Amino acid sequence: MANVTFSNVNKMYGSNQIVTDLNLELPDGSFTVMVGPSGCGKSTSLRMLAGLESITSGEIRIGDRVVTNLEPKDRDIAMVFQNYALYPHLSVRENIAFPLRATKTPRAAALKRADEVAESLGLAHLAARKPKDLSGGQQQRVAIGRAIIREPSVFLFDEPLSNLDAKLRVETRTELLQIQRRLGITSLYVTHDQEEAMTLSDRIIVMRDGEIAQQGTPGEVYSRPASTFVAEFVGSPKMNLIDGHVERGVFTSGEGLRFEITDSRDDGALTLGIRPDDLLIASASDSDSNAAEITLIELLGPRAIVTLSSHGQVLTSVVEASQLSTMSEGSRVSLSARKNLCHLFDHVSGERLN
Repeated sequence: MANVTFSNVNKMYGSNQIVTDLNLELPDGSFTVMVGPSGCGKSTSLRMLAGLESITSGEIRIGDRVVTNLEPKDRDIAMVFQNYALYPHLSVRENIAFPLRATKTPRAAALKRADEVAESLGLAHLAARKPKDLSGGQQQRVAIGRAIIREPSVFLFDEPLSNLDAKLRVETRTELLQIQRRLGITSLYVTHDQEEAMTLSDRIIVMRDGEIAQQGTPGEVYSRPASTFVAEFVGSPKMNLIDGHVERGVFTSGEGLRFEITDSRDDGALTLGIRPDDLLIASASDSDSNAAEITLIELLGPRAIVTLSSHGQVLTSVVEASQLSTMSEGSRVSLSARKNLCHLFDHVSGERLN
C-alpha cells in the first residue's frame, strides 16, 4: 500500500490545457472517487497516474517513489477499465492468473492463487468458463480479480461499471467497496456518476475544466458545496438555485418568492440554493405569495419527486409519498424551506458565501 501525490501536474495537448496545476494527495488505503462532466480532465488524471499519458509538467509520486517518467509496468499499479478486456480463449481461472504468469510465476502456483481470488469474488463455480459464457457483472468481477491477484500498491478504476445495467451496477459497486475495504489498497476511481461517487468514496474530488472544483468527504461536499457548479453536480435531484437578494434574514427572488434564512446579511443580489429535500410544500391559500403549481409527480416507493412551477421558476421538492394524498398534478401548493439548511452563493462567480 502507498499514498499517491500529484504536485503541480499539468497536461496539455498542443495549445489545449487539459489539466491545470493539479495538487492532490490520496491517503494510504483510501478510496477516492474523481467525478465530473465529460472533458473535465478526470480520466486524463487517472491515465497520467497509470503512465498511459505523459505529463507536461509537475511530479507524481507513489509512496516515496517519483513515478513521473516510469513505464506503467514499473509503477506497481493495477487498472480496471470500462471495457473488461478479457482474453476470450482463456478460462476465468486463466484470465485471473494471467498477470502472475506474465511475471514467470510457475503455472501451478499462479492457478492456485487464481482459485483463491475467484473464491473471494464468488466466481469459483465459474472458474472453467470462458468470458463469452459470463454475464456483464461476472466479466467485470473477473477483471477485478485479475487486478487483485497482483497485490499492487494502487488500484485504478476507469468507469468500470458503466457497461452494466442498473441492478448489476448497485450489486457490483457494493462488492467492489467490500473488496477494497478488505484489501486496504489505495484506490482512485473515475466516474461521471455522482451517485457512485457518493456511495463508494472516502473522499470525492469534483473536477471542472481541468481543475479541482472541490474535494472532501461525501458529506462535506454534499452539505457545503463550494460553488453553484458543485451544488448542481452533486446530489440527485440537483439543488434548486434561485436568483434574488437578502435583507434582514429574508431572501426574495426576482419573481417574488420569499424564504426565511438564518443568514442576516444585507447583500443585495445573490443566489439561494435549496436541496429538494429541504424545499417544503403544503396546501396553499388563494392569496399565498409563495404559491407554486405541481407540474409533475414521480413516485419512488415511499418518497416522490415533485416538480413545481412558480412565476416561471422550475423547482424540485422531494416529499414523503403520504403527503401526496391531498396533492396531484395541477394542484397549488405553498413553498417554504428549512432555513438553517439554505445555501448562499455569489450571483456572479457562483462561489459559496455562507
